[in-house]
Amino acid sequence: MDKVLIFTAATGGGHNEAASSLEGEFTKRGYKVKKVDILKEINKVSETIFMDFYKILINKFPNFYGSIYEISNNEIINKFVTKSFTKIAAQKIYHTILQEDPDLIIGTHAFVVSVIGHLKDNKMINIPFISVVTDYEAHYIYINSNVDAYITGSAYTNKTLERRGMSRDKIYSYGIPIKREFFKDSRYEKIKKESFQVLLMAGSLGLKNMKTVLQNIVSLERNFHIVVVCGNNNQLRNSIENHYLDLINAGRIELYGFTNEIPYLMETSDVIITKPGGLTISEAIAKRLPIISPYYIPGQEKENLNFLVKEGLAIYVEENNIKATIETVMDNPEILKAMRKRMEKLSQQFSLDKVFKLGEKLIQDYNYRLGTVYGG
Repeated sequence: MDKVLIFTAATGGGHNEAASSLEGEFTKRGYKVKKVDILKEINKVSETIFMDFYKILINKFPNFYGSIYEISNNEIINKFVTKSFTKIAAQKIYHTILQEDPDLIIGTHAFVVSVIGHLKDNKMINIPFISVVTDYEAHYIYINSNVDAYITGSAYTNKTLERRGMSRDKIYSYGIPIKREFFKDSRYEKIKKESFQVLLMAGSLGLKNMKTVLQNIVSLERNFHIVVVCGNNNQLRNSIENHYLDLINAGRIELYGFTNEIPYLMETSDVIITKPGGLTISEAIAKRLPIISPYYIPGQEKENLNFLVKEGLAIYVEENNIKATIETVMDNPEILKAMRKRMEKLSQQFSLDKVFKLGEKLIQDYNYRLGTVYGG
């Protein structure tokens, strides 16, 4: 039985979601799969400190986080950063690889790219490696000639890799791996709703900006319904529940913390208001759910938003102007119809089956070359 080793990291929910999706696909096709959080594998204490620091940065000092992202998105600076991380992580990850003895390695976080590249450079491993780019523009940390294949979300992403020297024949725009539930045929036209439904989200961590947005849209004098998903931010959920208890009891607001019902909630909504995390927007695109984004974390999410707006898949609006934007799309349904049409075209490229077949082919190719070298 062939084995797949998937490295991820819990910096936001998207990387783990992509890893879980791939874990499910390879497992159901008969592969043995091991999923490993790269930060926990290195040092659990350091992982806790890093994650706490990460949460503080994106919630309290997002512009500083964005500056770090921009500064490191440079060939010279990136070499220093990746060299430092590789020095810390290489031995632990190498030990994990030896212990698991995989036939294929997949990384759903950029942190693992330099480490696997280092191990391959030094002839310590000879295993095919797929890097999944979980945003719509590839940061320089993804760049490494030892990556056998990149999985990307669009041709737009491919160009960012090619500009940085990656060979076109290594890049496959099969879509950021999302759960198969999001690929099911849309029942959009079949669902009869009494009111316009807005899905309000802010990622797995939740964002305080949601409260500003919610405050603006609840004053709409229209027939509408708001579904609010706070993710793992229990403080945010409790705050909204206390403040809008009357509207919740009246059925105007439906409130969730973390939930597995996102495919259904997207299916039944007319528009989603969200920060542009790679996985969330890929899920929305697969569901043909028009996106409005009034907030983002500077860095990769700003780049994601630039892509969405350029391709006509999303509307960017200031938080305080969200009410007028919702009124506009309610009064002009052709705007949402055009966005859904563009999403349908892009989502046709998304394919978990193709990702699996690519992994299978890489294993076969490596086995063939190994057999040729040793006269097998």
